Amino acid sequence: MDAFEQLFIHLDLQLNNIRLVPLSFEHEQGLAEACRDGELWNLRITSTPHYTEVKNYIEKALIQKAQGSRYPFVVIEQSSGKVLGTTSYHDILLNVKRFEIGYTWYAQSAQRTHVNTSCKLLLLEFAFEQLQANTVALRTDQFNFKSQKAIERLGAKKDGIIRGDQMRKDGTIRDTVLYSIAQGDWNNVKAHLQDMLAHYKK
Repeated sequence: MDAFEQLFIHLDLQLNNIRLVPLSFEHEQGLAEACRDGELWNLRITSTPHYTEVKNYIEKALIQKAQGSRYPFVVIEQSSGKVLGTTSYHDILLNVKRFEIGYTWYAQSAQRTHVNTSCKLLLLEFAFEQLQANTVALRTDQFNFKSQKAIERLGAKKDGIIRGDQMRKDGTIRDTVLYSIAQGDWNNVKAHLQDMLAHYKK
């Protein structure tokens, strides 16, 4: 077992009726149903696949996991077992203890609820308190204003814009807005996220 695998062994994160467990092919049907909830693939500025492409999406994520650059999760409603979406650690740089959180999307019915805040608290807490991260970064499309506002609400600081960073699924080239949270920010960010969750109706 290599250092990457040891970091995440038996990982199962839980909070507020939400579980984050390692993504696998057994989640294909649940993720496809989450895609269909809101027809998320029609949003060109997100990474959400068409529901018929979920198997390929999972396969790519697991290849990146095997390469040590990504650790994908599926987001599950604990009480029902329903798959709500997916998220990942990615662009993992162990030598400088830097992690990114991304490839995040949720069924429309899970949006504008506590789900994203709960997931981010779980991932940030594990990164800073278990993995001893120095920095956790988040990025989004320059035109995904909803995502930018969500990241800013977490307490992340805007680092800048990377021009011509990657290809969108419709073939256009996007600029990417980059944010980060540093180890020194974590205590305040954690308290802020806990306050946010206290005001949600679960």
